[in-house]
Amino acid sequence: MKTKPVGPIPEGFETLGGELAVGGRKASELVAAAGRTPLFVYSRELLDARIAKLRAAMPGKIGLNFAIKANPHPDVLRHMEPLVDGFDIASSGELALTKAAGIDPARVSFAGPGKRDDELEAAISAGVTLNCESSGEAERSLTIGQRIGKEPRIAIRVNPDFELKGSGMKMGGGAKQFGVDADKVPALAKRIIGEGAEWRGLHIFTGSQALSADAIIETQGNVLNLAAELADSIGSSLPKLNMGGGFGIPYFPGDEPLDLAAVGAALQGMVADLPVPLIETDLCLELGRYLVGEAGVYLCRVVDRKESHGTTYLVTDGGLHHQLAASGNFGTVVRRNYPVAIASRFDAEADDVVNVVGCLCTPLDRLADQALMPRAEVGDIVAVFCAGAYGATASPSAFLGHGPAAELLI
Repeated sequence: MKTKPVGPIPEGFETLGGELAVGGRKASELVAAAGRTPLFVYSRELLDARIAKLRAAMPGKIGLNFAIKANPHPDVLRHMEPLVDGFDIASSGELALTKAAGIDPARVSFAGPGKRDDELEAAISAGVTLNCESSGEAERSLTIGQRIGKEPRIAIRVNPDFELKGSGMKMGGGAKQFGVDADKVPALAKRIIGEGAEWRGLHIFTGSQALSADAIIETQGNVLNLAAELADSIGSSLPKLNMGGGFGIPYFPGDEPLDLAAVGAALQGMVADLPVPLIETDLCLELGRYLVGEAGVYLCRVVDRKESHGTTYLVTDGGLHHQLAASGNFGTVVRRNYPVAIASRFDAEADDVVNVVGCLCTPLDRLADQALMPRAEVGDIVAVFCAGAYGATASPSAFLGHGPAAELLI
């Protein structure tokens, strides 16, 4: 029978007693600790290793921000608090999560179109930096600051004329709902500074999920050049430049990991020869999935094994309501298999071609198609990797009333 390959399993996972193990604990033990499946498991060890690897590769001048939309679980935020330099949020709900995790609001920046007045007021009151996405948003922020007697901290999110080539989601170049068109930035910045707001600089985010080092290097050079040109036109130094991120992780068969060393070496050269307007500027990268994506695994249990017209289905208690991206319904044009394995038979020989599906009443609920795996029976545990980002909070957990998965940071 024809098979379809599954994506590459990230480094850092191991086999213990024939089972998948995370941080020295078998999958069955983790499920027992949580009391149920489905379950997201996040590894402190893998989070620490990823950040250490980034710090070693990047120039010391480059700060590291965590975009918490990738994984805002409270335990993850508390773990990340001492490891990164800043946090990027996209709602007042995420602001509340950072406060609950004990994160200093002065380390937080708030991006995203369509910020409501109550969200702007909450951010200004807390001392969060607003990455304003339009002149209208900047004017509302200035008005709110005057009304409540608090000087807003304002940066401008820039919509550049270039994009991150090969990125999964392009967020710069051409007409976009994100950011202020580059040619309109200087006038708006002068307005913000003239009104007495605390000027915090620029945010230039061009795309996400790129695996090409060359594309990221080219974009970072473009970002630095554009920021220097804008600073010259504004006539004021940039306190900070958020250079965005875009670092991708391998999800699918054939994907190769990003050459982090090449990106770091190129950025080191850029930092050593910065344009004059940026010499005193604080520079940072904004990363989400690259920090947390490969540190998580989703565990669900086989509840039925069935045959239909010669095809074997492993029906699990999980599905797209927790793993929308793995199902192929989160921006993927052609569905390909994520890294998926039988966790309870992790070291067994793969000799069974199966479709792994979820428990929802829709044919869209698929976790693996025609995958070659060890034979699994009712009660076995299925693992979906690369589940540390855009899993629990980017999936429709309320769909059909099955509810959210459990989550553990170990």
